[in-house]
Amino acid sequence: MSRSAAFSTDFVTDFATADLCDDNAILLEDGRLAVLPPVFRHFGTRLRFAGRIVTVKVFEDNALVRALLETPGDGQVLVVDGGSSLRRALLGGQLALLAQDNGWAGVVVDGCVRDTVEIDSCDIGIRALAAHPQRSAKKGAGERNVRVQVAGVPVNPGDWLYADADGILVAQQRLA
Repeated sequence: MSRSAAFSTDFVTDFATADLCDDNAILLEDGRLAVLPPVFRHFGTRLRFAGRIVTVKVFEDNALVRALLETPGDGQVLVVDGGSSLRRALLGGQLALLAQDNGWAGVVVDGCVRDTVEIDSCDIGIRALAAHPQRSAKKGAGERNVRVQVAGVPVNPGDWLYADADGILVAQQRLA
């Protein structure tokens, strides 16, 4: 088993977002911990996942998403600021498989996905606003490793993301 697979498999089973909120109330109060609005749907077989955040900001173009998922994930979570677009999918079955095979813990898309049957067979956690059958552009427009906004919540590269059946948390530090 690879280091990233061990990290993501072991780490994702020992938390609940509700408990993390209770145990870190001071971080919620001072803004170092945020709860994303409950607008995301679950895809993939992993209901619970966590990891350090890598960000990408794109709009209806997934070339940068692919470029990042082609790299070793090392148990990280890719957060895609897709501008909340509901007009094109930014991630499909092939990219979900790529993310799984390269050791990413999960992907959160502030936008749409497609090929949901394929995605749901992948051992990865994915959250997105909706499913949409139209593919994205492939021009490479966008930015990597920048501060993004996801459902109105600021997310920085290097922050930590925790997702389970109850919701998604973004923390400025790894939570105990």
